[in-house]
Amino acid sequence: MLCNIKLFLILPLNLLKINPFKIMMKKTFTYFFIFSGLMLAISCKKGGSPNPGTGTTGPTGTTTGSTDTTKMYFPPITGTTWETTSVASLGWDQTQLDALYPYLQSVGTKAFIIVKNGKIVTEKYFGTFTADSIWYWASAGKTVTGMLVGIAQQDGLININDKTSKYIGTGWTSEPLAKENLITIKNQLTMTTGLDDGVADQDSTLPGCLVYKADAGTRWAYHTGAYTILDSVIERASGLSFNAYFQQKLRNKIGMTGLWIKSPHSNNVYYSNARSMARFGLLMLNKGKWDNTTVLADTNYFNSQVNTSQNLNLSYGYLTWLNGKASSMLPQTQIVFPVSIIPNAPADLFAALGKNDQKVYVVPSQKLVVIRMGTTAGGVNLAGDDFDNTLWGKLKTIIKY
Repeated sequence: MLCNIKLFLILPLNLLKINPFKIMMKKTFTYFFIFSGLMLAISCKKGGSPNPGTGTTGPTGTTTGSTDTTKMYFPPITGTTWETTSVASLGWDQTQLDALYPYLQSVGTKAFIIVKNGKIVTEKYFGTFTADSIWYWASAGKTVTGMLVGIAQQDGLININDKTSKYIGTGWTSEPLAKENLITIKNQLTMTTGLDDGVADQDSTLPGCLVYKADAGTRWAYHTGAYTILDSVIERASGLSFNAYFQQKLRNKIGMTGLWIKSPHSNNVYYSNARSMARFGLLMLNKGKWDNTTVLADTNYFNSQVNTSQNLNLSYGYLTWLNGKASSMLPQTQIVFPVSIIPNAPADLFAALGKNDQKVYVVPSQKLVVIRMGTTAGGVNLAGDDFDNTLWGKLKTIIKY
């Protein structure tokens, strides 16, 4: 099949222009899904009540004035209870925080949550978006898949050093067999498959779109189609659908809602409410553990996920973006920039970053999780400025790190 042949699910919910780093990527994609099926799947675990209107706060459950900044709190995996902590108790700047909300609204933000030590500091929804609204994670879901691969290895189902064809058979690319067999699961985790990211449809998983560019391990390139094949690896190894394995091994253990929606021969995108995104961030902050439940016990794998995974792009781990590195690369370019990805943010920040500015930021030194859902922030208020760096410049005045 030709690379530019693409099938779609019916019933478009929205035409979503997707952009993982808006300053580097101009290509747009359209995501479709069967909305009624998604809502049915999510409503089984839905919590909270709608809070329509601009700048509304979400359900906060039991509010506490605790100043405990050492013990990590985990919300129950069912219900809407999620303890909060006050800005004043943390010594943060309330005036600067209040000034942040109009900015967030002006750049298309739909949901914004800050979690400190597991407790919610602020939770805001804009426009008609509410605590129960469903939104796409775009490429922020890659980081979820990165952890799920570690769980599959922990379960003895796979070994990330194995060639990918061991699990899904040969011929999954259009490469010569000798070149295809160089590609390992670890190459997919680190974006070093060597497959050409300049094909007509970079999201496609058809062999005709998975074309040789360089030997695996010798070239870093952000390539969604090559990454998405990991879903098939997990399905073949586990005997379960990707959704089922994810729900059993991760989602249900930490109280997330949501569903992966896959376009045929193309991207697999996660949809959920904002709190589910915050829950995943909290799991990452606590190194794969949720209170007394261990989701990912392999500390070596987790450490590899949130640290430099290869010497080509120092700012990339296992499907996870890393701050504070001496250099960085961005999607669709081979330029190595001599800067970290978010200079204004703490150096130990790591993140799940999705197109149109879907964000899960995790800062271990601050015991902090920050999430943002919405439409693209590009070109709305700060022409030429990168949203990540601008946001963290503002957060720096609030948090005072």
